[in-house]
Amino acid sequence: MRYTPRITNHLERLEQVVYPLENSQIMTKKKGNDVKSEAFLADDYTPAEDEPFMNERQVEYFRRKLLHWKAELLGDSKMTIEGLQDSSRNIPDIADRASEETDRALELRTRDRQRKLVSKIDAALRRIENGEYGYCEETGEPISLKRLDARPIATMSLEAQERHERREKVHRDD
Repeated sequence: MRYTPRITNHLERLEQVVYPLENSQIMTKKKGNDVKSEAFLADDYTPAEDEPFMNERQVEYFRRKLLHWKAELLGDSKMTIEGLQDSSRNIPDIADRASEETDRALELRTRDRQRKLVSKIDAALRRIENGEYGYCEETGEPISLKRLDARPIATMSLEAQERHERREKVHRDD
């Protein structure tokens, strides 16, 4: 059967997709000339120490965790902006106005910290793309899965981080 060029192109792209038989297998997608792999994860998947370190499933798990965290932070920021725009009213009582200004300042300081956190999340996502995620910047050793699960933006192993903090404390005391 002959198809229009548009349908033929669509069918060719579909043929490039390998559908997994299980949730944890790898799917290959072809976009242009690039072939990308994406791991399918069960909803209850958690990285285990007995798996090869930073295999496709673990990388995908942390990528999704980082993206979810980033989306949550950006959503909170959007709500804050909307809230600040809505509450830009003139309050006659000086004590109420001071209280509202304090609340605004605290909210803005929190959002600034979250903005910095978003940039750290972006850096972690770039490390995933470069294949550097999960390895200590100082030693090159793998960062423990428990540490990465608790703090997905970690760039140093626990031991390297402790050394870094001790050096920082010594220099601060000088």
